Amino acid sequence: MTYNYSVSWKVSFTKKAAKQYSKLHNAVKSSIDLLAMEITLKGPVRGNWSNYSKLSKTTHHCHLKRGNPTYVACWEVIDRTAKLVEVYYVGSHEKAPY
Repeated sequence: MTYNYSVSWKVSFTKKAAKQYSKLHNAVKSSIDLLAMEITLKGPVRGNWSNYSKLSKTTHHCHLKRGNPTYVACWEVIDRTAKLVEVYYVGSHEKAPY
């Protein structure tokens, strides 16, 4: 799965993240789609999202849906020059790889 809204950044999903995405509720999928579109248009730093944080120099995360369970997305800047971002996790907060 790849998003490219013709402007800046290219957002792709790892095979694992694409599989996780396919198993989520439509409301969470819509949030991920919106996040991917925002990253494409405005870049990987998304401080306007709930509980956004930089996990390292190149990795980021934010909450997609509050409640129980809370859903999160994690992404990494693969190449800043080529403007490539890869989403490597979408799912519950409890299983997030951080």
